[in-house]
Amino acid sequence: MAGPRVRQQEENSGMALSGPASMTLDTNLRDRTISKLNRRIVLFAFICFIVNYLDRVNIGFAALHMNEDIGLTPYIFGIGAGIFFVGYLAFEIPSNMMLHRFGPRVWIARIMVTWGLVSCGMAFVQGPTSFYIMRFLLGVAEAGFAPGILLYLTYWFPARERGRATATFMTATVLSIVFGAPLSSWLIDAGEGLWGLRGWQAMFILEGVPAAILGIVAFFYLVDSPEKDRHWLAPDERKWLIAQLEAERRAAPQDTRHDLAEIFRDWRVWLLTIVYMFNGIAVYGVIMWLPQIVKSLGNLTTLQTGFVSAIPFIFAGAGLVLVSRSSDRTGERKFHTAMGGLVGGIFLAASAMAGSPLMGLVLLCICAFFLWSYMGVFWTLPPQFLQGAAAAGGIAAINGFAQIGGFTGPYIVGYVKSATDSFQLSLLALAIFPVLGSLLCMTLKAKRD
Repeated sequence: MAGPRVRQQEENSGMALSGPASMTLDTNLRDRTISKLNRRIVLFAFICFIVNYLDRVNIGFAALHMNEDIGLTPYIFGIGAGIFFVGYLAFEIPSNMMLHRFGPRVWIARIMVTWGLVSCGMAFVQGPTSFYIMRFLLGVAEAGFAPGILLYLTYWFPARERGRATATFMTATVLSIVFGAPLSSWLIDAGEGLWGLRGWQAMFILEGVPAAILGIVAFFYLVDSPEKDRHWLAPDERKWLIAQLEAERRAAPQDTRHDLAEIFRDWRVWLLTIVYMFNGIAVYGVIMWLPQIVKSLGNLTTLQTGFVSAIPFIFAGAGLVLVSRSSDRTGERKFHTAMGGLVGGIFLAASAMAGSPLMGLVLLCICAFFLWSYMGVFWTLPPQFLQGAAAAGGIAAINGFAQIGGFTGPYIVGYVKSATDSFQLSLLALAIFPVLGSLLCMTLKAKRD
């Protein structure tokens, strides 16, 4: 009798040990796999997005001298800065569907080479008409890059890890300004006379070439999906990742959309589009005009303007990282997204009413922390009800139609500034939109991951 009891105790002990041991093994495998993906995918995408965003917004620094050189009024500049998003919107969904069909490696490379060449071409605008045309073409060229990367992340990252990966990628939007603001300003000064060009022209060329080079690198570097990977992951890591992603697809809610046509009948797609657009109105209104707003605060040089303009975006980067970590830790998505817009909008309005330039800058930094924080968490919401072709088209549709905010924000600032000669009223007008967006976001039904 003792023998069987001893064996039974040993078996029970072994079972007790095997559970934690198995969990530890799974945890180590997960951590090792995600760490590799962060190094292989997120880091490369992060670098590419820094270049992407810099080529999109460096027009704000060029305007310090370009507007006078080619005769652009604040109203004309506001339209030209925003018309980029018209081209972006027109080709966003087709571009992401092409990525879904041909694969991320080929299509992301194509996008990057094209926008790099067009960005270089911005150096040769001669007046309002050519300015409008080149900004529109730059939008066409860049269309699909950001939503393409966001879709690409869903091919590789399980849902619980996706918020931090997305936030890290999105942090590039602020770091491109933190480093790009002084870089662009320095290039404008240092590039004066280079190749017989004005400084702002040299800046466009020197900041456009890296995009084309990275596009060529992307063609040889990226891997479309875990199923096609033979180099990035070890066999056990690849097997675990494929199993995780497949389990998530099987566990998707019954109302998950899979076909492209279905997304246009789903009210959740349009609700998230409006939320993202309203935040974008404030974000792009601030980005495109901040160098001129800062310049108006005092007698600053171009380089000094660049350094001061970068300060709020240091706080924006911190907000992106910290809020996404909180969201990943709790699995809560909707409230984190909504609070970013609400608090950010309130402090944007407060910065406009500040009694001194220094206090205005401090309040704008707090605004940036919250207003940009939503970017990483927001993109964890659409995959909760979109998969397959619907995910490709839906993410592109949300990002694309929301780019109307990228046109509207700079236009509002330019219009109000021309009519009232006041940046204060412009910022107050911008602040309304993220607050409204946060209220709409709270009406969405979202689950915890």
